[in-house]
Amino acid sequence: MRSTLTSSPVHQILLRSFKYSKFLCSQPQFPYKLISSESPLIAADNPNDDTNSSFPEKITSDTHFSGNPARTESEDAHLPSPCSDTDNLTQLNVINTLLSLKDDPVSALKYFNLVEMKRGFVKSLDALCVLLHVLMGSSNGRCHRHALNLLSHSSSGYAGPTSIVVIDRLVESAKRFDFDLDSRVFSYLLDSYVNADKINDAITCFNGLLERDIIPSIESVNMLLTALSRRNLIDEAKEVYNEMVLKGASGDEVTVFVMMRACLKAKKPEEAEGYFRDAKARGLELDEEVYSTVIEAVCKKPNLRMACGLLKEMRDMDWIPLESTYTTVIAACAKHGNMIEALRLKDEMVSCGKQINVVIATSLMMGYCNQGDLSSALNLFDKIMEDGPRPNKVTFAVLIEGCTRNGKVDKAYELYTKMKGMGIQPSVFNVNSVIQGFLKARSEEKAFELLDEAIECGVANVFTYNYLFSWLSKESKVSEACSLWDKMVSNSVVPSVVSYNNMILAYCKVKNMDKAYSVFSEMLGRGLKPNAITYSVLIDGYFKKGDAERAFNVFDQMVGEKILPTDYTFNIIINGLSRVGRPLEAMDKLKKFVEKGFIPMHLTYNSVIDGFLKEGDINSALSVYREMGESGLSPNVVTYTSLIDGFCKSKNVDLALKMMCEMKNKGLEPDVTAYGVLIDGFCKRRDMESAYKLFSELLEVGLSPNRVIFNSMISGFRYLSNMEAALDMHKKMINEGVPCDLQTYTTLIAGLLGEGKLLHASELYSEMLSKGIVPDIVMYTVLIKGLCNKGQLENARKILEDMNRKSMTPNVLLYNTLIAGHFKEGSLQEAFRLHNEMLDRGLIPDDTTYDILVNGYCKGGKSIDGASVA
Repeated sequence: MRSTLTSSPVHQILLRSFKYSKFLCSQPQFPYKLISSESPLIAADNPNDDTNSSFPEKITSDTHFSGNPARTESEDAHLPSPCSDTDNLTQLNVINTLLSLKDDPVSALKYFNLVEMKRGFVKSLDALCVLLHVLMGSSNGRCHRHALNLLSHSSSGYAGPTSIVVIDRLVESAKRFDFDLDSRVFSYLLDSYVNADKINDAITCFNGLLERDIIPSIESVNMLLTALSRRNLIDEAKEVYNEMVLKGASGDEVTVFVMMRACLKAKKPEEAEGYFRDAKARGLELDEEVYSTVIEAVCKKPNLRMACGLLKEMRDMDWIPLESTYTTVIAACAKHGNMIEALRLKDEMVSCGKQINVVIATSLMMGYCNQGDLSSALNLFDKIMEDGPRPNKVTFAVLIEGCTRNGKVDKAYELYTKMKGMGIQPSVFNVNSVIQGFLKARSEEKAFELLDEAIECGVANVFTYNYLFSWLSKESKVSEACSLWDKMVSNSVVPSVVSYNNMILAYCKVKNMDKAYSVFSEMLGRGLKPNAITYSVLIDGYFKKGDAERAFNVFDQMVGEKILPTDYTFNIIINGLSRVGRPLEAMDKLKKFVEKGFIPMHLTYNSVIDGFLKEGDINSALSVYREMGESGLSPNVVTYTSLIDGFCKSKNVDLALKMMCEMKNKGLEPDVTAYGVLIDGFCKRRDMESAYKLFSELLEVGLSPNRVIFNSMISGFRYLSNMEAALDMHKKMINEGVPCDLQTYTTLIAGLLGEGKLLHASELYSEMLSKGIVPDIVMYTVLIKGLCNKGQLENARKILEDMNRKSMTPNVLLYNTLIAGHFKEGSLQEAFRLHNEMLDRGLIPDDTTYDILVNGYCKGGKSIDGASVA
């Protein structure tokens, strides 16, 4: 493609003479030395003469050396020798000779090469421009390649003229010597800068060409765009593209492809899609690579409908999409929950003769796991284990995570073991996932065994330890947490802020605030900065221990360190004040926190309401309840449950029932706890009819009674001496799979012994022991009292001996029961012995003890020391 410059202001400027321009080498620049003293440029020997022109005025295409240089390739030996006379080897002579070889570009190139070898000859940009025009004027493609090589060679050096100077010299030489201006030479110039990795020069060259209305070829622009994209110069690539569009050259399908890839590299899939849409709107014929790229882009947005539609377009054009294209769409569909389409595309891909790869298999497994269909994920895993492809680390990570999330930690560990057996080294992510699964399943021993294995493999990191610290702290296992801390430090794992927070929490849980603060101080000493959670945990710990003063000291320290309290912190303070019996102060703090931007939540108001109820201040609790509603926050189930519980404890059961009705009218469904507190209130009021009615209602709404509710019902029936109903409730409790506790058995056994049903009571006691439930002082007192009341003094003595074997000291009530029993049976000596034993154990007799002794003395006619008074 040739382009002849037309006259324009820009072109007129370009036609002016250039001063001494730089040459294409690192040699010093010298002015031209002309052989004709008649030339107006004779002053060129003076480098300070501003009147000189780069191109001699008198040189024409007809001017050449005397002796006429050879014109054909076959007569190369007759070319004028550039080495014969150094003084005559001027820029004028070289340019003159090149012009004389205008129609023989091969000889011109050879002559130029010979000239360059001459010692003392300074390379000339002007001569090079003339040669380039000579080569580009040839119809021989080899000459064009020589032109490109010349430009590439000259552009690869460190020194030389700027791209703008080269452009202007090319334009001027074409005008001076009547060459057709071939735009390809400018494209070659642009290519040379790109190939030489001079990207800034390439951009300058591109802009310079457009400013002079010279449009480089689309191929050259594509090379530049590709180079910019590879260097992550995405914005610069967009500018180049936009400049081309302004000049009416929007590029071809390669341009579209390059720009789309650049956008994807910049994580802007919507812009990549925009280039595709523009290209289609212009009617540009796009190829499979462009379609594959836009599919990748829309999958990242994601727009799965468009991705599947574009894939269908490819099939309609009889294209078989690449495996990578299918993989992209299938993975996107699986990731976003469209498993039906993902599986359809997988089948379509297989029908096209392509095999499922590990990425597709893993993506489908992840899709199944996300939908909770772990069985299908594992079945697919078994299939690829038989038929291929071979699962990789990501495959195992997906399945292990899926298993632990669904409570299948044993299967997760099986996969973990199989992974190692296949020579795939588990990552710390795999280890942490399985450890979390074991902890969730309360398999503490297995979790710590896996930790030791991870330490041995060198993959355990601070996150691994932190998962275990978190679990131990919540379980209040301080000694185990301390041992784990020592293990972490000995393995050169540096504790993080989270590690310290968990240790502080562990000590706070057991109310060892001195040790908790000691860990906090150690954290400061190590240069770690506590965060809002650190301070909040400490504040909560002090409040739970009842030390509000220390809690506020920590809060002040937190503010002094310019650590902003969070809503979590504010709620801890309000809840803490309410817990220590200072709900009025909690309300004052709430108002101040609100002024600082704190937005109260249900937890906030519920804490204050509960605080007032525990103080028996029903009116204040109701006042906060109304304020909560006025603030736009509707009371929730917990709010109503607290109020119902408070009303029941203050023996306002009718008001509690009214609150339950209000709760239902507002569309809130009472939970088990709400039913439980109201049932317990009726049971304590001995209104078992109302209690049983609520118990039946609880079952009708689909809730399952818990142990607290069953115990309340059993106690209620027992106090009414309705042991038949109490035992029936116990039977229902067992049938529902609700485990009985010590309170359950104590209540039932006490009731049965009270009715003299020793055998049934004994059976329940044996049942309790078989379940590993250990009797406490209350249970022993119940047993001894029941046996003594029935004259079973020997059995009562055995119970006392059992207590002694367990190092459990009887209380005064228990001794009173035994002493009274022996007096009743006339065993006065044993009664007094028990009295002395009680004193020896440091127990102080109460009024009941002395009443029993006096009554026994009067009835037995003996003194307290056993002597007769008759």
